[in-house]
Amino acid sequence: QVQLVESGGGLVQAGGSLILSCRVSGRTFSSYTMGWFRQAPGKEREFVAGISRSAVTTYYADSVKGRFTISRDNAKSTVYLQMYSLKPEDTAVYYCAADYGLVLTTAQYEYEYWGQGTQVTVSS
Repeated sequence: QVQLVESGGGLVQAGGSLILSCRVSGRTFSSYTMGWFRQAPGKEREFVAGISRSAVTTYYADSVKGRFTISRDNAKSTVYLQMYSLKPEDTAVYYCAADYGLVLTTAQYEYEYWGQGTQVTVSS
């Protein structure tokens, strides 16, 4: 059984920063491509960032490019999302997800395992 547990969400003022963490247990972490997604109130869940198994490749949604950084520590079975220059429109529940596939993808249906989500609220 693969489990993903996010942490690090909270309330922050616009322009501030947060670091989200997602620890994965149950299988070899380095076997998974990892992604971060988010869902704002009244909106569909969307891709935010992804990182390949070896961390060689990363990919970001245009809306967060230059402000967010995804990274992973395979020794700690943890993926991170560093968020800077936060905006009110970044307010959402953030989910990490794991994909056993070889190719980094933005498609939600490719990700087999999901965390429970962590709330990020950015006040103006």
